[in-house]
Amino acid sequence: MLDLILAIAHHLFIFSLFGVLLAEWILLCRDMDLKATRGIASIDRWYGVLAVLILIVGFSRAVYGAKGWNYYASNGFFWAKIGVFACVGVTSILPTIHFIRWRRAEVVPDDQVVKAMRQPVVIELLLFALLPAFAAAMARGYGEY
Repeated sequence: MLDLILAIAHHLFIFSLFGVLLAEWILLCRDMDLKATRGIASIDRWYGVLAVLILIVGFSRAVYGAKGWNYYASNGFFWAKIGVFACVGVTSILPTIHFIRWRRAEVVPDDQVVKAMRQPVVIELLLFALLPAFAAAMARGYGEY
């Protein structure tokens, strides 16, 4: 039963994180107003919370789940997922810094800055798309060494 609960929680958190990224991408548009600036900073907080929850539940699932740590530790697709997730996280640092600055200063960014912050969010979304492919391969036994 623990394996099922961890799997459900893991998937819900991952889908939620994708929703947060999509919301950021949608809110980052020309002619942002102060409300959008505050909103994107609030949404980005959820990004951090969900990322931490995904790591906690994901590693709990790998250790305490049905397949056990040895299965995951010896699987290339598992480590590819971890690597891509880390890349997504690193890519999110610059936008997060900007979102925090905008909120604290209560400023509306100009369109050039907004355009510049859209690019890393798009990269995050594209990288994020690799995660289900790696997960599907891993779940079917591919990537074992």
